[in-house]
Amino acid sequence: MAKVNVGDAAPDFELPGTGGRTYGLADYRGRKLVLAFYPGDFTAVCTKQFCSYRDNAEQLDGIGAEVLGISPQSVDSHERFSEEKRLNVPLLADEDKSVARAYGVLAGPMVRRAIFVIDEEGIVRHRKVTLAGFTFESVDDLERAVAALGA
Repeated sequence: MAKVNVGDAAPDFELPGTGGRTYGLADYRGRKLVLAFYPGDFTAVCTKQFCSYRDNAEQLDGIGAEVLGISPQSVDSHERFSEEKRLNVPLLADEDKSVARAYGVLAGPMVRRAIFVIDEEGIVRHRKVTLAGFTFESVDDLERAVAALGA
């Protein structure tokens, strides 16, 4: 399995997501991007994570980066999760786990909770992969990681 490290070019991807859109890395060229890999919709920690992003929406909007959630559930599952929890982050369906595999965040059949911050040129500048997935990067953590990239 590949492992993407800080300083590496972010693996390209194109995935279907909420809002009836397809999202690709190329769409964010020239902008900072946060990829939030997570194990599953409607699970306890994932719900806390994305609800915390919702509850801190103003701060999240001010970090200077787009945020995308990626997990292996279907777009239909993501739409239900997003609607029920009133989420503000687009959720992308990596059903075959090819993007999780490319970023090195698969642990057997499970996707590990992980954050990647990608700069305007498509280079990974921050990487945090949890072993157990019981914790997540808060909006404060995301803000610090993006701020470390500079203006």
